[in-house]
Amino acid sequence: MTCFLITSLFSQSSVNDYKYVIVPNKYDFLKENDQYQLNSLSKFLFEKYGFTALMQGSDYPQDLNSNRCLAMNADVFKDSGMFTTKLKIILNDCNDKLIYESEIGTSRDKEYKVAYTKALRNAFESLETVNYAYAPSDNALAISATAGAADSESEEIKELKQQIQQLESEKNQGVVSSPGTSPSGAAIAVPAAAVTTAAVVNESKAPTSSETKGFNKVLYAQAIENGYQLVDSTPKVLYKVRKTNLKDVFLVEGKSAIIFKKGDNWVVEFYESNILRQEVLNIKF
Repeated sequence: MTCFLITSLFSQSSVNDYKYVIVPNKYDFLKENDQYQLNSLSKFLFEKYGFTALMQGSDYPQDLNSNRCLAMNADVFKDSGMFTTKLKIILNDCNDKLIYESEIGTSRDKEYKVAYTKALRNAFESLETVNYAYAPSDNALAISATAGAADSESEEIKELKQQIQQLESEKNQGVVSSPGTSPSGAAIAVPAAAVTTAAVVNESKAPTSSETKGFNKVLYAQAIENGYQLVDSTPKVLYKVRKTNLKDVFLVEGKSAIIFKKGDNWVVEFYESNILRQEVLNIKF
């Protein structure tokens, strides 16, 4: 009991750092999404105790899309008991670090739905003493600022990808934009056949030798702040990359380039003399 009181007091000051709670669609001890309506009930009970609860995969607010660390991730665990159903609520942060653990809610009912519902409601009663009210700490505000910077980087990545899509579209139509411009300032269209220096990976065929010139050299990813440095066997640092809000997409420091996963390959994509190039990399994380 003493350990629990210490945990509760610590948690009371930390749950307030988080603006949202994300409730999963399914708990591990059950077989189906929202079985016995336990997940829906969890969302309802979080809101009853003052939290802003969201179901996993729903339309998240813009600030949460930009910074997932504004939310705690909820879970419910079932403790073993021969004649008693025992459930407890867990709240973890975006790095899977424990923020809060409730008291165990119990029920001796034999029917599963009744037993799970009663045990869950009993476990949620622990939150009544938390008196939750969102009040971000200085550390949480710093995390938000960092996420805002990462969001700006993601805008740059979006622009790069838009340029990539435009070039591919123009190539498919038979023309691409030349680095030169007309007197009016518009890009000059030239036959796509004349553009031979752009190396684009085609997923339906094996990469060419020019595209895979970096593949034979193994690069090892070493974790650094907000990303990785990619070193060869010497070891020499060839790239420093920073994480973004996009899955498997990294921004290359000091270059107008991104590294992203395409199929089973890692690809560095960059502009050279206004021409888009791609190179397959052999990266070991």
